[in-house]
Amino acid sequence: MYAIIESCGKQYKVAQGDVVFFEKLDAEEGKKVTFDKVILVSEEGKVQVGTPYVKGVKVEGKVVSHGKGKKIIVFKMKAKKNYRRTQGHRQPYTKVEITEIKTAAKKAEKVAEKAEA
Repeated sequence: MYAIIESCGKQYKVAQGDVVFFEKLDAEEGKKVTFDKVILVSEEGKVQVGTPYVKGVKVEGKVVSHGKGKKIIVFKMKAKKNYRRTQGHRQPYTKVEITEIKTAAKKAEKVAEKAEA
């Protein structure tokens, strides 16, 4: 089972147990994060595509850590004008471990199990 979610202006393919690097999220380490903008869900060959999002589906994850990516160098130059500027940049990220993909069918199964017990 996997899902395609939208977060931070990008789309990510995630499955349960994956570790994904998102752009900096406002969440503390160890806290749960819920992504409700799910574009596509594939479960045992059945594919659900949203318009634009799939209703009743959420992806949950746990924030593992925050950090900064590899440094890149930005160099600007204009030929014959003696203009040269060098600047570095490190993009902040949030490392998230995907714990569960919740679908409407799973919720219905849990309700049925509780009713039987």
